[in-house]
Amino acid sequence: MKKQYFVCIALIALLSFVSLPVFSQGTKEAAVDGPVTIDLWYGAAVTEAGPPPADWVGFDIIKEKLNIDLKLTTLPSNESDQDVKIQAAAAANNLPDLFMVRRDVLARLVPQGLVAPVDDLYEKMPTRTATHYNEVSRNHAKFGGKSYGLADPGSIVKNEGLLIRKDWLDNLGLSVPTTTDELLDVMRAFTFNDPDGNGKNDTYGYGAFQEVNNYEAWPGRRLQPILGAFGVEGTWDMTADSAGLNILKPEFYDAMVYLKKMADEGIIDPNWLAYKKDDFRAAWKQGRFGIMREQNAAFAAQSNYAPFDKNFPDGEWVIMEAIKGPKGHASIGPYTAGFRIYAISAKAAEEGKKDKIAELLEWMASDEGYFLLGWGVEGVNYTKDANGVPVADGLPDPDLAFSGPVGQTVTQLRNMVFYNGDIELYARYPKYVTATSKKEMSALEVLREMQTKQWTPAVGSDMLPIPNADLKRFYEQGLSEFITGKRTLNRSNWNTWIAEFKELGGQEWNDKGVAFAKENNLLNE
Repeated sequence: MKKQYFVCIALIALLSFVSLPVFSQGTKEAAVDGPVTIDLWYGAAVTEAGPPPADWVGFDIIKEKLNIDLKLTTLPSNESDQDVKIQAAAAANNLPDLFMVRRDVLARLVPQGLVAPVDDLYEKMPTRTATHYNEVSRNHAKFGGKSYGLADPGSIVKNEGLLIRKDWLDNLGLSVPTTTDELLDVMRAFTFNDPDGNGKNDTYGYGAFQEVNNYEAWPGRRLQPILGAFGVEGTWDMTADSAGLNILKPEFYDAMVYLKKMADEGIIDPNWLAYKKDDFRAAWKQGRFGIMREQNAAFAAQSNYAPFDKNFPDGEWVIMEAIKGPKGHASIGPYTAGFRIYAISAKAAEEGKKDKIAELLEWMASDEGYFLLGWGVEGVNYTKDANGVPVADGLPDPDLAFSGPVGQTVTQLRNMVFYNGDIELYARYPKYVTATSKKEMSALEVLREMQTKQWTPAVGSDMLPIPNADLKRFYEQGLSEFITGKRTLNRSNWNTWIAEFKELGGQEWNDKGVAFAKENNLLNE
């Protein structure tokens, strides 16, 4: 009896001992099944507005639907301060799970093994990938053949076009030109054949002004379609097998000869060397020239188009294809793009969070996430107009509108969902009917057509080294003197000037730019 008693006690104890891991395992599974914490360092859409409040509905939706406990930290508004914060976290091996980072900082984190490659995530985010990550975007954050960042769209690209007065073409019985030779003929007709029928000698073929930047050197943005016909558009050739300054290419001389012909024949508005932006825009609205490169909203937005509509109710501009040169080249010009890069820390990848981050980002691209992060809660922060575009009208409490100080706190992550889609741009560029001619206009439709034309990818060219002040002055003054006739433009003089340009630092500028582009994976295949 005693023996049986002790056996029972032993069995009970053994069962109790065996059962302990079962309860322990159950606790572990609960931890795994519980919310996954994702630490996100983000760039605020409106830095002065403050972060989303603790009771923001987005936190609850993300936890309920995605099983993610989202922790937000706002990065400093100043880029230098952002860099310091991220690099300090990297030095302590304490980077957050997901964080916004500038490309040059990312380039330093990759060799240290502190960020995870993300190529495998694109197919796991089909909706987001389709709208956010095209080939240019993926290449922007590539190092050593792998993507280490998710580069979201920034500024609108390819938002300019080559426009021509169709009413002038019709008046003269001409067609839209397609080649450089045809363009010369049309510019001559626009200059000398009274295209507006007013009996005055007051029109020109082409209009421009000097708008120069790092990636569109002199003669600048407005004449890039001419340079594009000769294959020398932009400051830099960003193609891997021919990278370098376009001015060093033989074809640049050919483009200069063409520009000189335009100037000598007087078929380009001679004020282009003196015009400022406002002068240029006033001139086309006054009917001074019939061909130009212009930005979509500067041309077609309601307030910008109104003066032209009033002056010329029967006037009509149409968007041209890029002009083809003698060797078949054609381009409206180079385009670059700003991106907001989000990287995933290697630590987050080791903890198995990559797929969960992909799930979060894909949800952000869904209708629910897009509208919630972009505009807030419908009926509270926004309503929709007849076209389904969020507006700040008809709200119970106008102070909560997405456009107001309070509403802006709940849309601080909108830069993570916006991609310059039609809904965003309809709000910026609404359709309207012109006051005089009663034409329906849309700067958005103009933009979409401009973006279909032939452009040259040059992403990152705006980050390349710039010349020192003396070399820049020599560059711009020399080209201007060739066009105006202060220097005789012939092959011998051109070669002499190029040799001097190289000696003064042009060759060094070229070599540094190519080296930087190669080191930072900026060249196109």
